[in-house]
Amino acid sequence: MKKILIVDDDQNIRNFISTYLKDEGFVTFVAAHGKEALALMEKQSCHLAIVDVMMPVMDGFELTEELRRYYDIPVILLTAKDQISDKGKGFRSGADDYIVKPFEPKELLFRIQALFRRYDKHLDDIIEFGSTKINRLRYEVEIDDGALLLPLKEFELLHFLASHHGQVLTREQIIENVWGIDYEGDERTVDVHIKRLRERFVGKTDDFEIKTIRGVGYSLEEQL
Repeated sequence: MKKILIVDDDQNIRNFISTYLKDEGFVTFVAAHGKEALALMEKQSCHLAIVDVMMPVMDGFELTEELRRYYDIPVILLTAKDQISDKGKGFRSGADDYIVKPFEPKELLFRIQALFRRYDKHLDDIIEFGSTKINRLRYEVEIDDGALLLPLKEFELLHFLASHHGQVLTREQIIENVWGIDYEGDERTVDVHIKRLRERFVGKTDDFEIKTIRGVGYSLEEQL
């Protein structure tokens, strides 16, 4: 499950963003300024940071530079309308995106999802579980000396689950990352494709298992 760091000196904004993102299936951590955020990151890894520009102790630009120095995670800067002239400074400090207050929470969600898709492109091209290799370069699954070709969406689903093995992924997260946020079908599509994937690997490999997390979604677990 994706973990998001929210850094803002306004407690109401921190709580607002945190509550909304938790409802969308994320785990959130909050900090009131840059130094508090860096101390938190030393104890808890996060996948993305949402950072306010104007903060005491350490502002958003300084914090972004520090995050860039030590962590490979996307950063979204929050700014007031009268600070938009500092946009260039924000990107130079290493920010990936900007959003202007006030904003609709759905817009923030879309930007978060877009950044995760962009960063997920850097996932390993070859993922190995025992004698099984999920090869994104060839779009095939190699098992011992043989190769299994899957339909495109089944392969993309398997690769997405494998890239986040051990994590519980909701059906909504899977749809957004495999089918895209504009997909108009229902969540049953995920269940059907999971069923097909399981059937394809019966008797071929026991290196991993796709588990159903009742009421939530799925998790791919390596079998040691």
